[in-house]
Amino acid sequence: MELFVALGLIVFKVAFLIAILLLLPLPLTWVERKIAGHMQQRMGPMRVGWHGLLQPMADGIKLLTKEDHIPAEADRFLFKLAPILALVPPFVVFVAVPFGENISVLGTEISLYVSNMNVAILFIFAVIGIEVYGVIFGGWAANSKYAVLGSLRTCAQMISYEIPMGFSVIGVVMLAQSMSLLEIVRAQANVWNIVYQPIGFFVFFVAGLAEAQRIPFDLAEAEGDLGAGFHTEYSGIRFAFFMVSEYAIMLLMSVLVVILFFGGWNGILIPLPPILWFLIKVAFFVYLFMLFRFTFPRYRYDQLMAIGWKVLLPLSIANIILTGIAFL
Repeated sequence: MELFVALGLIVFKVAFLIAILLLLPLPLTWVERKIAGHMQQRMGPMRVGWHGLLQPMADGIKLLTKEDHIPAEADRFLFKLAPILALVPPFVVFVAVPFGENISVLGTEISLYVSNMNVAILFIFAVIGIEVYGVIFGGWAANSKYAVLGSLRTCAQMISYEIPMGFSVIGVVMLAQSMSLLEIVRAQANVWNIVYQPIGFFVFFVAGLAEAQRIPFDLAEAEGDLGAGFHTEYSGIRFAFFMVSEYAIMLLMSVLVVILFFGGWNGILIPLPPILWFLIKVAFFVYLFMLFRFTFPRYRYDQLMAIGWKVLLPLSIANIILTGIAFL
């Protein structure tokens, strides 16, 4: 009986997590448009619903009912597979992400995570790396020069930024003596890692912007010179998959920044519930991602490569050395 209850609880957690990740892009698109509008001295969405609140629903209906167009010369199998490869990895990694400690519901202890992996960081980096194949396949299969250029840019960008991103968390692992995200948060009960790892945070956050393909590092799309980049030829629900994937990665990067460097659900000064502390921190970094999109200009491709290899990689290596000298 206990086994069935445990399995049922896991299924419920996974279903709840998937539902949240699928629905969350709807309000996030509205928030991002409003932020852009206010920064540019305009109103943003206003026509559909009060202050445009129903605009995401209108967009969703449009994408679901729009004609599914596939170019005549495209590789149909890879063209259909690419959005799935882009969408699934950002969802899968959330099974290793904790959102808090155990809570008691009707006398039953329920953990706020699906799985407490002792190698959670390795799992996340390994799975999230698969997402780039969706982008590459999408550009290549479309048989369009602009889409191919976008996918090739993505390949180079991901290689350049995932290396320093991986190195930037080594200092955190050294301090916590564990790769479990739960143990990393517990190790920050008194002092958050941002105090000891400001360089690691800087490298991870900048690399996270590139991983999420957000301005100023959205060379994979670059609508100014590539039409829409790797998904130029996509429409309807397949285009929506790419957009949901982008927002899921942005959310994942925000969650990881909070867990690795800002104490997770550990609060400070104000006695708020741990889950509320966690949500406030994540919301702040999601807002920061959106703010940066409408603040900074897009870097040139050579600048993008130079920042990854000549700035972030040496900084991440220096952070490992300094952490080893100071704390071990």
